[in-house]
Amino acid sequence: MFSRWNWVACAFYLVLSICSPDASSGLVQSCGHIIPESPVLALGSNFTALCILNESCLDFGNIYASQIIWKIKNRLVPKEQYREINRTVSSVTFNDTSSLATPLTCNILADGQIEQNIYGITVTVGLAPEKPKNLSCIVHQESRFTYAMTCTWNPGRHTFLDTQFRLRYRWPEQIFPDCIPKDVNNSCTIDDSQFFVNTEIWVEATNALGKAVSDPLVVDPIDIVKPLPPQNVSVTSGLLPTVLQLVWENWISDAVMTLKFNIRYRIVGDTNWMEVPPEDTASPRTSFSIQGLRPYTEYVFSIRCMKEDGVGYWSDWSEEKTGITIEDQPSKGPPIWRIIDTSQSPACWTVHLIWKALKPYEANGVILQYELTVRDKSSLSSPVKKYNVTSTNYTLQLREGTYEVTLIARNSVGPSPPSVLLIPASNSKAPVKNLRTLPKHDKLWVGWTAPNNYVLKYVIEWCLMSSSSDCIIEWQIVLGDVQGIDLKGIKPFKCYLITVYPLYADGQGSGQSVKAYLKQDLVTVDPSKTEYTLSSLTSDTLYTVRMMASTDNGSRTGPDFTFTTQKFGKGEIEAIVVPVCLAFLLIVLLGVLFCFNKRDLIKKHIWPIVPDPSKSNIAQWSPQVPAKHNISSKDQMYPEGSFTDVSVVEIEADDKKSFSEQDLKPFDLLKKEKSTSEGHSSGIGGSSCMSSPRQSVSDSDEGETTQNTSSTVQYSTVVLNGYRDQTPVQVFSRSESTQPLLDSEERSEDHAGGADSTPQRQQYFRQNGGQDETNTDRPCFERTKQITHANEGDLVGFVQLQISGQSSQPLGLGMEKNTQEAAVSNVLQTCTEGQTVRAETVEENPLSVDEMPKSYLPQTVRQGGYMPQ
Repeated sequence: MFSRWNWVACAFYLVLSICSPDASSGLVQSCGHIIPESPVLALGSNFTALCILNESCLDFGNIYASQIIWKIKNRLVPKEQYREINRTVSSVTFNDTSSLATPLTCNILADGQIEQNIYGITVTVGLAPEKPKNLSCIVHQESRFTYAMTCTWNPGRHTFLDTQFRLRYRWPEQIFPDCIPKDVNNSCTIDDSQFFVNTEIWVEATNALGKAVSDPLVVDPIDIVKPLPPQNVSVTSGLLPTVLQLVWENWISDAVMTLKFNIRYRIVGDTNWMEVPPEDTASPRTSFSIQGLRPYTEYVFSIRCMKEDGVGYWSDWSEEKTGITIEDQPSKGPPIWRIIDTSQSPACWTVHLIWKALKPYEANGVILQYELTVRDKSSLSSPVKKYNVTSTNYTLQLREGTYEVTLIARNSVGPSPPSVLLIPASNSKAPVKNLRTLPKHDKLWVGWTAPNNYVLKYVIEWCLMSSSSDCIIEWQIVLGDVQGIDLKGIKPFKCYLITVYPLYADGQGSGQSVKAYLKQDLVTVDPSKTEYTLSSLTSDTLYTVRMMASTDNGSRTGPDFTFTTQKFGKGEIEAIVVPVCLAFLLIVLLGVLFCFNKRDLIKKHIWPIVPDPSKSNIAQWSPQVPAKHNISSKDQMYPEGSFTDVSVVEIEADDKKSFSEQDLKPFDLLKKEKSTSEGHSSGIGGSSCMSSPRQSVSDSDEGETTQNTSSTVQYSTVVLNGYRDQTPVQVFSRSESTQPLLDSEERSEDHAGGADSTPQRQQYFRQNGGQDETNTDRPCFERTKQITHANEGDLVGFVQLQISGQSSQPLGLGMEKNTQEAAVSNVLQTCTEGQTVRAETVEENPLSVDEMPKSYLPQTVRQGGYMPQ
C-alpha cells in the first residue's frame, strides 16, 4: 500500500517529468506504452495487446503490471482477458475483434481507488478486398474521330477500410499508365482507345489488409464499339401513296467499320412500333424506302446502327422524324342504312338515310362529298335522282315502293366503291331465328341463328328505352357469315331494345327484337314478405321488374312490370328552394341595410330639403333684436312686469267714409308697392318656406268688402302699455299674412334718408323702447276695439311694425323717454279725431265669439323675442 507521503512524492515526480525539457512526450512515454501501435485488424480475428511499464516509474512509485486495467471506449474489459507476463508487462486478448471498439487504453489502479491512464491506441477493424469480378468494357463514340473506353466491374463486399482500385491495361510489349477511378470504385474511363490491337485489361484492389486482382480481359477495342446513331434523318413521300423514303447520315467512317441498321416506325397516336425486317437493312447504306404503308397516314420513324458483323453494341435510337403518305381513293364505300316513317300516310314514306363516315385507313384522304343516287325499281320510267351531300344523313319523301340507293364517297383522288342499299316495299323475307343476348366482360353479346336462305349482311339496331326521351337508334352492319357480335357502349342497369334485320340480294327480312340488360340486380326475398324496396336507382329512368316464384319443384316467372323513377327525389326540391329563398332574403336585408346607411344621400335625391320654420334665423333680421331667452319654465316665460296687455285693432277695407285722405294713405301705399313686392322673396312675406297659400292684395281689392278681409293689412299692429308709469317694453310679433314685402323692407337705402330726403316709410317694426319715431304725423285709420284701463300715464300706442330683413342700418337708436311719450300722445290724438273711441276693460266685459276682433296676433308676446304664428 502506498502511504500518503509516497503518493505525494509520486505525483510531484510525474509533474516534474512532464515539465522537464528532457521528456520528449508527457506522462504516457514516461510511464509506459502499448504494442502494437494503432493496428488494423481483420474483422472477426484474434487480437492481443501488451502494455509495457517503464522502469523509472516502477522504481519511484512502486507501480507494477498487476495494477494495470484495460478499457475499451471507457468500458472496462473483463479481467479474465488479462495476463500478467512479468512485473512490467500486462496483456489483454480478444477472441473476436467484431466487438472491439476504439480507443483501447491501459490504466493503473493505485491504492485500490485512484485510476490513472498510462497509454491508449486506436484500433481499426475491417476486411481485406475481394477479387473484382465481371470486368467489361465498351468504347463510346464521342465524335467522328474520338472514342473513349469505359470499363466497369463488381468491387465486391464493403471492406470498412480505405480501399483503392486501379484499372490497368497493356499491349503485349507496352504498359500504359493506370486509370484511377474518381468518386466511384466500380468504373473508370480511358480517354483514347486504339483499334485493331489486342489489349489486356485488369483491375487491382488494395487496402491495409491486402490486395486483390481481377481476371484479365483481352479484347480489341474495335469489337466493343457503340457508335453514334445516324444523324440528319429526313422523311419524304414518293409517288406512291403507300411508300415513304428515309435518308440519313452516318458518323463513322467505312474505313473504321461498316454498319448495319435497324428501322422502326409507327402511326402517330399509336404506341406499338413496327420494324423493317433486319435482313433488308443488314448492309451499309444511307437511305431506305419503306413500303406497305397506309395512304394519307402520318408515321413516326427512328433508326439505329451497329458493326455489320454484329460484334459490339447497337447505337441509341436516332431522333424521331415524321412523314405522311399521299392520298389515294377510298378503299370501301360508307355503310348505309335507313329509317322509314309511315306515320303520316302508309302510301307516303319519309325515308331517313343514314351512313357512317369512313375510318381514316378506309377514306385514304379527306372526303369532300358524298354522291347519293336513288332509283325507283317499281317503275322503270321513273328518272334516277342524284344528290350531292356533305353530311352523313339525308331525308327523302318517297311513295310506297321498292328503291335502290347507291352511296359513293369522293376525295381529291377519286370515288370509293359504291355502297348499295335495297329498300323493299315490304319485308317479306325470312327473319333471323333464336335471337338472344348475353352480358360478357362489360359488353352485351347478341347472337342469332341464320335463316335457311343465303344472307348478304345483317343490320343490328339498338336503342336505350326511356319514357322521357325518344329512342335514339344506333346501328351496325356485319357480314352474312357472322351470327353474333359484341355491342359496345352499353350502360349497366339500362333496358335496351335490340333488333336484327337480315339483308338478302333481292330483299330484306323482317326484324326480330329483344329487350336486354348489360347488368341486372337479382334479389331474393323472404317468402313471408309481400313487398321490397329497390334502392340505388337512377332518377328519371325506365326500369323493368320481373318477379319469379320458386319452389322445390321448379320456378315460374310472372309478367314484367315497368316503371319510371321520379326526376327529383324526396327533399331535393326543398333543398333547392330553401337556399334560393334564403339568398333572396339576405339580398333584401342587405339592400335595406344599405338604404338605411345611405338614407341621407337617398333622401337628398328623392325629397328636396324643406326649411324648418322652427330653425329659422328670422330673429336676426335686425342687429337690435335681443337673443332668445330660455323659456323652459313658466316663470321664465312670464316674468313679472315684463309683459304688457296686447290690444288688437281691426279695420274694414271698405269703410272709407269714416277716414280722411290722410288715414287712407297706408292703403294707397300697399297698392303702390304691390307690383314691386310680388317679385321679391326676402323678408317674411317673400319666403317660400314661411308663406301660406293666401291671396295677396291686388288693385281690385278696393271695392271688395267681404272677400278680402283676410288680407286687409299685411302686418300686425301692437299696442304697448307700460307698467306703473314705466317705459313700455319693445316686443316683436310676426303675422301669417302672405302680403309681399314693401319696398321699405327690401331697400335699406329708404331707411337711411335724412330730413331733406323723401319722407321715410312707416316703420312696422320698432326696434326698442327708445327708438326715434321720425314720422310722427302718421295717420291713424284703425278703430280700436279694446283698450285697457289706464290713466293718462298708461297710454296706448298704436305702432305698425315693418320688417327690415335686408336693411342693416339701425333705426333711430338712443331715443329719450320724453320723446317716446310725445310720439304716443300724437298717435292717440290723431287717431281719435272724428272717431268715437270706446274703451273697454278686457276682464270686465268679455266679447262673444262673433264680436272677437279679427287679427293675426291674438296672443301675448314675451319680452326679448317673437313667437311666429
